[in-house]
Amino acid sequence: MEEKRRSKRIVLDVHIIMKRVDPGKSERLPVDVIDVSRSGIGFSCNQLLEMGSIYEAEIQIWTKEIIKTFVNIVRMDQKDDRIVYGATFVGLNDTDANKIMIYDMFEESRKSNNG
Repeated sequence: MEEKRRSKRIVLDVHIIMKRVDPGKSERLPVDVIDVSRSGIGFSCNQLLEMGSIYEAEIQIWTKEIIKTFVNIVRMDQKDDRIVYGATFVGLNDTDANKIMIYDMFEESRKSNNG
């Protein structure tokens, strides 16, 4: 997938549940997060998702805290036997975006102290 993200991607051990916001389509979808940035998220999902669709997302971060936001599906790419998606955050507040950045700073510091 061509890099188009405005912010640095970080690998983050998180769990996310998404639910489409369209009327009549409220099925909750577990997805496998690949990476996260301040502006969006990369993930794989067993179901085919529509480009441009909006999902409500509950992201459980490393502190076990839940960040609630919306994501807009902007990219789709077939990789081996799975579909990888790229989505931008819609309405992610600065406080929650900063939590992602803080995690990245701690990880970079840990790597430089151990490496």
